[in-house]
Amino acid sequence: MDLVTNIYKITQASPKEGIYGLTSLIGRYSISIPSNIAEGFGRKTKSDFVRFSKISMGVLSEPQNQLRISRNIGFFEESEFNSLFEETRRNRKDAFFISTTEN
Repeated sequence: MDLVTNIYKITQASPKEGIYGLTSLIGRYSISIPSNIAEGFGRKTKSDFVRFSKISMGVLSEPQNQLRISRNIGFFEESEFNSLFEETRRNRKDAFFISTTEN
């Protein structure tokens, strides 16, 4: 959830035209990552938890791509991009670990 919080903090400073477009997408996708994991956990079966963790791994690709685009067009400073992108990598590792546990 740190990723979601940090993305929202940083995107608040984005240009107005970005808030309703690209940065809005980044925020929505970042929220769906822990939400998918929580939903899988709430289903009460290990196989559902693993399946929703795999979905989260796929969803992580979207904000990573959008972060790159946002950096390239100047919505984020390089340091902000690096920090957020590293968080997406850590989240991907966590989701991968969960998704590879035995059913």
